Amino acid sequence: MPLRQHPCLAACLPIALLPVLALSLALPAAAETDPRQVDALFGTVTEKAEALAGRAHDAGTGALPEALRDLDYDTYRQIRFRPEAALWGEEGLFSVQLFHTGFLFESPVYLHTVEDGEVTSLDFDPARFRYDDAAEHLPKQDLSGAGHAGFRLHFPLNRADYHDEFAVFLGASYFRLVGRGQGYGLSGRGLAIDTALPRGEEFPAFREFWLIKPAAQATSMTVLALLDSPSLAGAYRFDIAPGRDIQVEVTARLFARRDVDKLGLAPLTSMFLFGDVSPNPADDFRPQVHDSQGLLMHTHADEWIWRPLINPRELRISRLNDENPQGFGLVQRERDFDEYLDLESRYERRPSHWITPLGDWGPGGLELVEIPSDSETNDNIVSYWVPEEPLHAGEERTFRYRIATFDANRPEEPLASVVSTRQGWGAIPGQSDPPPRSRRQFVVDFRGAELSTLHDTHPVAATLEISSGEFHELQVHQLPDGNTWRATFRLQPDGDNPTDMRLKLMLRDRPLTETWNFVWNPNELR
Repeated sequence: MPLRQHPCLAACLPIALLPVLALSLALPAAAETDPRQVDALFGTVTEKAEALAGRAHDAGTGALPEALRDLDYDTYRQIRFRPEAALWGEEGLFSVQLFHTGFLFESPVYLHTVEDGEVTSLDFDPARFRYDDAAEHLPKQDLSGAGHAGFRLHFPLNRADYHDEFAVFLGASYFRLVGRGQGYGLSGRGLAIDTALPRGEEFPAFREFWLIKPAAQATSMTVLALLDSPSLAGAYRFDIAPGRDIQVEVTARLFARRDVDKLGLAPLTSMFLFGDVSPNPADDFRPQVHDSQGLLMHTHADEWIWRPLINPRELRISRLNDENPQGFGLVQRERDFDEYLDLESRYERRPSHWITPLGDWGPGGLELVEIPSDSETNDNIVSYWVPEEPLHAGEERTFRYRIATFDANRPEEPLASVVSTRQGWGAIPGQSDPPPRSRRQFVVDFRGAELSTLHDTHPVAATLEISSGEFHELQVHQLPDGNTWRATFRLQPDGDNPTDMRLKLMLRDRPLTETWNFVWNPNELR
């Protein structure tokens, strides 16, 4: 499975070369675009998606003006949007800036604005951009068909006198969100299709957007989108509310052209190069390098499960089965600069994303894909929900969910959380007859909630379940800070078979912590 290029190179992955489809829509004139008009427009976009799915998929050529076809990264970076040309500018709290095509972004998307009940196509205008240094020599007269690669939304998020960038829609179906005080990290996607299957993944792409201009003092706005892919087409609605945490309600109406073997809902894409659970120290001055530290899930049965991420030696795919989960997401828990020591990347400021399903999602599984990587410029972590019921040709389906940014912990989680996972050789220092290196010692630290209020005389105990092999010397201790408790054990795997482990701390048969869940593969030892 190929690695995805990390968004820091050009804010997104390479996009599939898909054609753009011009749609001509009109709304009745009104003083402002009210909710009923937005609903009507979304209905029209839905009809267009259904009609699109009824036709054969056209892969197109993604043709750009010749001057843009072979842009390299450095030249593309010299094309910058002029802030003074932002849509809506000082007319309200929201403004929009645009991305140029070229480099990785070879398929233009059609953009429309909806103002006062009128839909207006947003034509490409090179005057909105600065072409500096190497880009200065691009022939502007030949760029009339360049189109736009995407857009970003601005709002006075961190300061009242400055419009901060807080959301980006750029490349395939990718979008990125940051809350107050955060920096860009992981990405959301409209949809994942056939991820990690042998024949290769299919990348749906947003081909057209409608930007609904909010009222001057509105604190939320709506974006509509048309998605297309060889297997299906879809209409999307994003109701976006910036703040300390960004809240986005997503409605996806999907229409299948052909059978979809694996439909991935609410996908998140991130990066994990190395961290505290990595079995081998990296040749790097930084102790950790990752956009996300773990996968968190809140099950239908009210269990909270934490799965630490790894950068594996070979492709790893795992699934947590459930029915109508309450939520899941990729989390960057460690928020201390000293844990990363990176002044440029500032990994401690990377956002976490939480998915809350709305309505009935039925049975299925939360799938986690971990891909080997040797560079932090590659996205090698993907998570998404896979419904048990497949999507067949000719069928339509609607899914709704909320995606929200946050920092370390979900406010609704009542239990202590995992703060670190470490492992190493399970030998005793100075042991004359040490065990094989396959014997591992695991050290898991928990902190927070009621657990951090207990005295070391309280009978806190650990429960551990493993799928194979044997464990020994399961112990629990309070650490000197008085707030953190540590569980340790030694694992002897069964040959080369992976071991699925579940650990939590209890007080008199009552859980105090989320469930630590980790799969150890003996061949991770190098």
